[in-house]
Amino acid sequence: MSETAVYLQPAFILQERKYRETSLILEVLTRDFGRLSLLAKGIRKAKSRFLGLLRPFVPLNVSFTGKSELKLLTDVEMARPYLELTGLALYSGFYVNELVMHFLHKHDPHPDVFGHYRDCLFRLSAGAGLEAALRDFEFRLLECAGYGFQLDKDYLDDRPIDPAKRYRIDAELGPTEAVDGPYSGKTLRAVPAGDFGDPEVLAEAKNLMRALIDAHSQGKPLKSRTIINTLIKQTKNE
Repeated sequence: MSETAVYLQPAFILQERKYRETSLILEVLTRDFGRLSLLAKGIRKAKSRFLGLLRPFVPLNVSFTGKSELKLLTDVEMARPYLELTGLALYSGFYVNELVMHFLHKHDPHPDVFGHYRDCLFRLSAGAGLEAALRDFEFRLLECAGYGFQLDKDYLDDRPIDPAKRYRIDAELGPTEAVDGPYSGKTLRAVPAGDFGDPEVLAEAKNLMRALIDAHSQGKPLKSRTIINTLIKQTKNE
């Protein structure tokens, strides 16, 4: 593998872990190169010029080099002001990061996912419509990662989805009509359009996306989801 150098690539940090005494290994989502692992040497030193920049949810431009899978971070700058996430929005951001880590393979470019991820963070930082922002990102991520399917037609007979009818979902094939199905046709039509204004649609969409994510997670639990559910229950009990 030949030496490569990339300059000022738009990126977000998904995860970090300590490496030796003063360094970090960063898992990042880049616009043009997908998920990457970057070694940030000496970043934990008090005099590091990158100190304070390398945090999740900070829009960055990163430069890196290397011919191995672990690239060396050579420069970083803030692309725009830090996205302030607090409370439930902060934990939702970590949930989104966990989803990206789970569903995207390393070195597999997904510029569309990068755009959806950035837009989701902006919506979370705005403090309104948190649930809608998460449902929209979940759907877009699964679609881009190759787990999507058409929600506008019944997979058994190819008939258009009827908003007035009920449906069940096969995670591999799509929806089919069922009198006792857990999802309304209205919800199935609303999810791809990102239309979550109806509270019933939003509630069904949450169950739908959870079922699809679980079906493609091979039994691996999402830690951040458990934390978010606990926080929501605590908030309701206060």
